[in-house]
Amino acid sequence: MNINRRTALGGLVLGLAAAGLGQPTLAADKITLDVLYNLPGFTKFHQPLADEFMKKNPDVTINFLAPAAGYNEGQQQVLRAAVTGNLPDVYFSGYNLTAELVHTLEPRKQITDLGPFIEADGGQAFLDKNYSPKMAALGQIDGKQYGLPVNASSPIIYINADLVSKAGGDPDNMPKTFAGLIELAAKIHALDPKVAGMGYDINGWPDDWLWQALIVQQGGKMVDTATKTAGFDNEIGLNALKLVRQFVTEGHQTLLDWDQSRQQFGAGLTGFIFSTPAHVQTVEGLVGDRFKLKTATFPLDNAEKGGVPTGGNSAVILTQDKAKQNAAWKYLKWITGPEAQNLIVRITGYLPTNKLATGPEFLAPYYAEHPNVKTASLQADRSLPWAGYPGGDSVRIWRTQRDIIGTVMRGEVTPEEGLKQIVAQTNALMN
Repeated sequence: MNINRRTALGGLVLGLAAAGLGQPTLAADKITLDVLYNLPGFTKFHQPLADEFMKKNPDVTINFLAPAAGYNEGQQQVLRAAVTGNLPDVYFSGYNLTAELVHTLEPRKQITDLGPFIEADGGQAFLDKNYSPKMAALGQIDGKQYGLPVNASSPIIYINADLVSKAGGDPDNMPKTFAGLIELAAKIHALDPKVAGMGYDINGWPDDWLWQALIVQQGGKMVDTATKTAGFDNEIGLNALKLVRQFVTEGHQTLLDWDQSRQQFGAGLTGFIFSTPAHVQTVEGLVGDRFKLKTATFPLDNAEKGGVPTGGNSAVILTQDKAKQNAAWKYLKWITGPEAQNLIVRITGYLPTNKLATGPEFLAPYYAEHPNVKTASLQADRSLPWAGYPGGDSVRIWRTQRDIIGTVMRGEVTPEEGLKQIVAQTNALMN
């Protein structure tokens, strides 16, 4: 994707004058914000954006702490820091873990309700101008806005257009349901036994994003809000487990971890895989000119009620120092603003969280040149919150669920028995 730091920042500088960033304060003391984000690879956009922010706000220094390895690790780090009173001032919280974070920190007055800051900037008009209701909702817990959405991704399909075409499919019009996709995968494998028809790497995925996708695309829920128990103890949950088994038996999926699966796809040995739009650049690099690569939106077996879980993170303010809070609010508006989102999307392939970023002065021409990146934005209206579990044990719950899903995929237990196990274990860990 033809962009480098110099050209990206050059474009940012042109737009910054209109970005509404506050002028430097007259305060004698320089403010330093300790900021923690997850995933070291995100340094490639966090650092240049922080540099540009500090140029326009010379009274504020952004001091990045060593990034956590992933959302789960960052969550544990912040929860430990809450006990010792050594919290970062700003944290980029995974959507699925934000409720747990708020419910732990809010009683201790260690997380900031953004409501007063939003009101001071125009209230609902400020939100409506910048974020769609579904995007804004990703940072809302219990009716309050605790975070602003920074990164957003929903699962998409990466397609080996050559293999799909040879199997009689249309890479520009992929099946819209899992039944149709499994049927296509079987045809792809039938052409060459060395080729896996598909890859849905839920068995090795580091979090429950792909599991939630199988539930919510059917219109289901992860948690029954009335009973606080697993919301998939029903035909939807059973069908999800039947699907993961069919991916192997009928779709001829090879059970690999997600990185190995991506490598296999890049080598031309898989018909199509499901993954994050953040991998577009990586996959394009793996594929090279080996075959024609296309992407498609995630299937919905329930087109009316189904959706896709939105991964990513929102920025939350943890400091309770008023001067730091004001500086942090400026930083949150910047990192979620159209100029910053323009750069983030170009670097990562994620959905833009600020709706102004899709305009002609930002992403519109880029999407015209990079349709594989645009695909994720086409399902923004299907975006649903990436749910967490009550009880504060979401990470352990997923690891337990993943082990059970693996046994179903390998045929060691039936989907029916797997459902009993996954429901029982999930309920036990929520209590």
